[in-house]
Amino acid sequence: MKRTICIVLLCLTAGWVFGQKRGDTMYVAVKSAALKTSTGFFARTAGTLVYGAQITVLAVNGKWAQVRTVSGASLSGWTASSNLTLKHIVVQGDTRSASAKELALAGKGFSQEVEQKYKTGKDVNYDAVDALEKTAVSEQELLNFIEEGHLSKGE
Repeated sequence: MKRTICIVLLCLTAGWVFGQKRGDTMYVAVKSAALKTSTGFFARTAGTLVYGAQITVLAVNGKWAQVRTVSGASLSGWTASSNLTLKHIVVQGDTRSASAKELALAGKGFSQEVEQKYKTGKDVNYDAVDALEKTAVSEQELLNFIEEGHLSKGE
């Protein structure tokens, strides 16, 4: 019985520490993030959140967080929770709390440790990754592809 209670308390604590809660102040942790009118990838876009923007969490619905920007523009809408962090990100002009190299590595899914290990290999070449990152597909093109292929839209 004590073990069960401890496990439940541990899970609740982990959820409190790592999850967004209503009223939390958070920061945008990606270069840019779409602010949607409702949950779902294909919901209408109401605006764009930029890296380091301070937001307030209004509600949480699964993988989505309803947020409002703290800036004077005060936009509100839904964004993927994975776009947000509790870590205060400082953006001043073109300087950030993370270096440009760290941002590039994170965008490729690499941490500094993984990058160092990867560099020890032969013929390391990021050209294919860099080319793929330059590819842009609009939401409408993606929706057309999904509909033409009779694929599921997911959430």
